[in-house]
Amino acid sequence: MDDSVRGQTTSALVERPSLSEALIVSTCNRLEVYTVTSSFHTGVNDVVEVLHEISGVDIETLRGYLYVRYADAAAEHMLVVASGLDSMVVGEQQIIGQVRTAYQQATEAGTVGPGLHALAQTALHTGKRVHSETDIDEAGASMVSFAIDRALTQMGIDPTSEKPLAGRTALVLGAGAMSSLAATHLGREGVDKLIMANRTRERAERLASHSDEAGVPAEVIDFADRAQVLDRVDMVVSATGADDFTVKPADIPAGAQLMLVDLSMPRDIDDACAEVPGVDLVNIERLHRAKREDPTGDATEGADALAIVREELEAFTSEQRIRDVVPAVSALRKHANELLLDELDRLQARTPEMSQEDWKEVTRTVRRVMDKFLHEPTVRVKKLAARSGSVSYESALQELFGLEAVQTTAPPAITSVNASELPDAGIVAIVNSPSTTGQPVSVDGS
Repeated sequence: MDDSVRGQTTSALVERPSLSEALIVSTCNRLEVYTVTSSFHTGVNDVVEVLHEISGVDIETLRGYLYVRYADAAAEHMLVVASGLDSMVVGEQQIIGQVRTAYQQATEAGTVGPGLHALAQTALHTGKRVHSETDIDEAGASMVSFAIDRALTQMGIDPTSEKPLAGRTALVLGAGAMSSLAATHLGREGVDKLIMANRTRERAERLASHSDEAGVPAEVIDFADRAQVLDRVDMVVSATGADDFTVKPADIPAGAQLMLVDLSMPRDIDDACAEVPGVDLVNIERLHRAKREDPTGDATEGADALAIVREELEAFTSEQRIRDVVPAVSALRKHANELLLDELDRLQARTPEMSQEDWKEVTRTVRRVMDKFLHEPTVRVKKLAARSGSVSYESALQELFGLEAVQTTAPPAITSVNASELPDAGIVAIVNSPSTTGQPVSVDGS
């Protein structure tokens, strides 16, 4: 989804009566719609209808690809995404920039209000913390090394040997973070020469200069000429996120012996290339399956990052709940003050003989009683709102007014409800791919 379509879509979303705010994160492999809605089910239907109108894809097909997160789960999802924990390559840093861009564009379009503003700011802050306070950035490098090791093994080369790529040439497509990591790793593995190609040639030249400085000769070619050098290389590593395949079966010269490594999602390299004699392929989906099945893998990968996400999520949700009760507290105090004034007026009409000094004392006394009576629930309601979970009416009264608990024979509190009983208002996230956290709820509510 390009920027103009994204702007058109967010504007169309907030025109729906149930949606007051909208923000869309769109990358090569994800589309996520974040909205603030006054009604859960109506809001979800409005989002699906807008996506249908903009894309032309029929509604039932859309429903098959979309997942919904609501309220705290929606907030958690954005924090997880911005931290790089929901990416195919855990820890990749491009996504935080994409979330920032989506937020800035929605702000400029006027489709972001206080709800999504607070959420986006928290998500960006969380992402920064995760990258600065944990070693998650090493996960991308780990995946690149895992990919190259798997490729070497399939080439019949021992990846633990010294300089296993000595005498070999590799073509690196792309000039982003993953391509840079791949070029660095290939250099460490002793590759004789690197050939670089990127849609923006200047970025490939910058990457090539870093390679030359590291002692690995590098050549830059135009991206359109990439197929012309396939007879000169032993390995191709592609990480571009291009709209079309960067390597196709027709590009491969007859008799070539090629190892193809696809680090993109969606895939850069056509799977059919692996059917060409002399050509082998590893891609990121297979790598993730293999890494999950690897008994030597680190089961705690991302644990520190998730701890930060949980900490930031708790702070965010507590702040939002407190903000939500402030109008109610203000209304309570305003109502109490109106009652007080009415009663004082009636009292003054009944006691015309009361002196001014006595009247002032009565007024001060009544106001002190009201302030003391309302102080406890005002403080406690904010603390109560900050805590997650449901509270019974009886418990709420005890909490708000500091009363001692009274034993009753009331039935136990309900701990789960039907989806139809979800709260009416809140933030909704609708995504086009399953998240790594939580259990997704289908848009159609089935």
